Amino acid sequence: MTAGTTVTAPDGTEVVLGEIGTSVLLKNSRVRVWEVSLAPSEAQAWHLHHNPYVVLCLSTSPCHMDWLDGSPARHLSETVGGSVHRPVSPVHMLTNDGDAPYLNRLIELLDLGEEASGDPYFAVAGVPAEAGFEQAGEIPAKVVVDEDDVRVQHLTPEAGESYTWHTGANPALVVDLDLEHPDVTYLEPGESYALPAKPDRTSGFNLVELRYYSRPRT
Repeated sequence: MTAGTTVTAPDGTEVVLGEIGTSVLLKNSRVRVWEVSLAPSEAQAWHLHHNPYVVLCLSTSPCHMDWLDGSPARHLSETVGGSVHRPVSPVHMLTNDGDAPYLNRLIELLDLGEEASGDPYFAVAGVPAEAGFEQAGEIPAKVVVDEDDVRVQHLTPEAGESYTWHTGANPALVVDLDLEHPDVTYLEPGESYALPAKPDRTSGFNLVELRYYSRPRT
């Protein structure tokens, strides 16, 4: 991480970089999960990503992203339960332009970036290649990101419903979008997770599969 590092803008102004999120919720040798929370009109510090990352939206508000190099601002309008997979990017900052709080979970994919631990990853014998649900029939889930590196599903159970999800051959994360209990759980290949039943319908869960572990490691 580069928080505290001083960089120079094109106009010669010196800028001290900040953290990429508000707080770290989970950290291991594979991923680091941040909370990014912005009140209306609040802006992040200028910051830099050294690792590709996945953004999961929990509470939405119109935002824009400024770039220190002077590139045109990017305006964002995210959907709760939605997700985006982003590569390493230049120094930037996010500002909440709306009247509502903005909240996300930002998952850094450490093994794809500069902070790769070098820890070997081995396939687990006997684990099915694909993740899936224990329950049969129609599941209230839709795929919101489907790329070679990452697959993200958004699951929205009704009140009182519970589903058990089995990971496949890759590590995965379960992110609870319930603002009362916004938990993040990391799962190894072959592990299962029983999504808790809620007394009321919430924004559901994001299920994040780290597909890049299926590729040969070098």
